[in-house]
Amino acid sequence: MPSFIERFRAHRRRVVATVLAAVAAAGGLTLATTPVPSAAQVGDSSLSWAPCPGVPEPSLGLKCTTVTVPLDYAKPAGETIEIAVSRLPSTNPARRRGVLFLNIGGQGDSQAALPLTLVSLGLPASVREKYDLIEFDPRGIGRSTPLTCNLRPDQAATLIPPPYARTAADVNKRAADARQIAEQCAQSSTAHLLPYITNTNVARDMDRIRQALGEQRISYLGYSHGTYLGTLYAALFPKRTDRMVFDSVSGLGGLDAVGARRWGLGFELRFPDFARWAASQDATYGLGATPAQVRTRYLQIVDNLDREPVAGISGTALRAMTYGMLFSDSIFPALASALQALAAGQAPQLPPPPAGGDFSGMLALVCNSPGWSRDIDTYPRHVAVDRVRYPLFGPAAASVWPCAFWPAKAEPRVDISRAGSSTILLVNNLRDPATPYVGAVELHRTLGARSRLITVDQGGHLSYLFGNNSCAKNLETTFLVDGKRPPRDTFCPRT
Repeated sequence: MPSFIERFRAHRRRVVATVLAAVAAAGGLTLATTPVPSAAQVGDSSLSWAPCPGVPEPSLGLKCTTVTVPLDYAKPAGETIEIAVSRLPSTNPARRRGVLFLNIGGQGDSQAALPLTLVSLGLPASVREKYDLIEFDPRGIGRSTPLTCNLRPDQAATLIPPPYARTAADVNKRAADARQIAEQCAQSSTAHLLPYITNTNVARDMDRIRQALGEQRISYLGYSHGTYLGTLYAALFPKRTDRMVFDSVSGLGGLDAVGARRWGLGFELRFPDFARWAASQDATYGLGATPAQVRTRYLQIVDNLDREPVAGISGTALRAMTYGMLFSDSIFPALASALQALAAGQAPQLPPPPAGGDFSGMLALVCNSPGWSRDIDTYPRHVAVDRVRYPLFGPAAASVWPCAFWPAKAEPRVDISRAGSSTILLVNNLRDPATPYVGAVELHRTLGARSRLITVDQGGHLSYLFGNNSCAKNLETTFLVDGKRPPRDTFCPRT
């Protein structure tokens, strides 16, 4: 049986697992995890589409194919790999504008059914009319040509982010574990793929998919790390972009060393939402009658678990669980119940773990990004600083990743500038634990007039369709359907 920490770290890594599971239960959807049946060469606008294996709703019209792309774009005639693609056609061809590419962010499994998931979450009919919805699994991930680091369950459970480091000894132990993971990646049967599983190459793959579809331009809806992929595409192919929505912005560098450390900030900004809610439910959970009391009680619980775990659950495990359960207000009751049980010395009742996945490919995208220090001495310093700045989770986010020992050279930085069409809409919750608001502000300042920023007074990770702010949803829908951005940056109050 998976351990407590394995189950909840898996939950946290799959950032929308709770929502997707609910959709699957309600609508009978399951994600495709088996190879797709057909392949199509780049440049072929008559792709061979077939029902997606593992998605039991063929009547809804979702079809799958693959597109062949170069492994190394510097050698376009060399080795090739396959990129898995799914498509949900426009519901009204007479009103169809084009294609809307989708990416949900950091993933370890296939998201072939993502178009159906977004429809089940309330994607407006007007958007469905305008676009074919296009999902693609990034290279190295899911149904695309996969990468593996042969991760053991215990390694996968502590991969992203690292465990909370209470002491310098914890950092040293994590460094040894991170080195082992990097060595496994270098020694695996797919090690030759490592230098090419990069975010820039994913953006290039997106353009090859565009060509294969016979489209002149693409529109895009990217969440979380998917916003970085969209940013790179807009920088590399500015004349091929149509309407681009970046929801829950990961910042200028995506999930690089800077983005990872921001998770400590995000936890601190988001936890007060839970504390206020828990204080209002003190009669039920007994965690405190004020937000300050709830925070104090939480710190007491994790400190107690650091000294004496309950049913194998340590303070490190609880911190990781808490981080994942701050992604949505809907998970607050489960978090409060877990804290109540642990405070009483009892094992909490856990939700079932989400479907598993291999995060080796996602790890490669992260570690091939520029900016990761190879100087191990920098990590204890970062942990010490963030332990003071962001005590709830900073010492986890700032600790050692396998990227410090990564066997491949980091990809060059892409110049992100104000040059290009003004067709980018940025959306971010003020209190997002995974992609803090500062990342959206940073990207907006860099893009200048190319972008508009919608600031949402809401907590949690992901806004469009996943949140409940009608102001933000209406603005995003209007932009996708009519191309009308707000005339200026817009603040959406909480609803």
